[in-house]
Amino acid sequence: MAAFDTKASAALIDALTAIAARAATAIRQSGAASLRHKADGSPVTAADHAAEAVILQDLERLAPAIPIISEERCAEAQGQAQPLQSGIYFLVDPLDGTREFIAGRDEFAVNIALIELGQPILGVIAAPAADLAWRGVVGRGAERMTLSDQSGRIAIRTRPRPPQPVIMISRSHLDPGTKAYLADRSQASAVSCGSSIKFCRIAEGNADLYPRLAPTRDWDVAAGHAIVVAAGGDIRRADGSSLVYGSPDGLIPDFIARGDPSQP
Repeated sequence: MAAFDTKASAALIDALTAIAARAATAIRQSGAASLRHKADGSPVTAADHAAEAVILQDLERLAPAIPIISEERCAEAQGQAQPLQSGIYFLVDPLDGTREFIAGRDEFAVNIALIELGQPILGVIAAPAADLAWRGVVGRGAERMTLSDQSGRIAIRTRPRPPQPVIMISRSHLDPGTKAYLADRSQASAVSCGSSIKFCRIAEGNADLYPRLAPTRDWDVAAGHAIVVAAGGDIRRADGSSLVYGSPDGLIPDFIARGDPSQP
């Protein structure tokens, strides 16, 4: 990490976890009021905006020199504020899984990642409904904790892939490529889940694979990417190449997250 030494990264991940907890509180207090749809057809609520306001204010106070790329800010700028594949910046999805949130399910999350030279180097995912947070610093490990008071911290690791692996799939965005991937793995069991929590299940050793074989936004993936890698797994393009964040369109074309990097 060029911008932070080891002690500084530990302090930073604590600060980001506290910010995610405050954003989670804002989501719970705001609810799904003022529902509308953005230009791309995706839903947005008062809770999305409330969480983003908390995160942006706190990040600007915490690290004013580091740029912030956030989903709703980019939506308001009509996609003009895009990250770069150089330098360092925060990448934020203030409410990942808005469809699940609106439906009353507990599968929504707050995503905060730090990107350097096109790669996530640390990430925090908070699940407000479950009162849980997962976080990781690449090269230093990952852990899970209670979100509300950041207690009960336990180190987490991915597991060796079992003969009958558990594959996490999107509840609201199951694409044809992923369906074909599942059809070729009849020995596996598929578990549907919304938001970036799917990455967390792999990082904590309760699932093995998460394929998404259609494009998705950088901010949907980055925090989970960092946590899975910090916990001992990996995430790559379907063709085996590395993911690179900060493309002009802000999209990850496809990916497969693996708990056991030794397996295809």
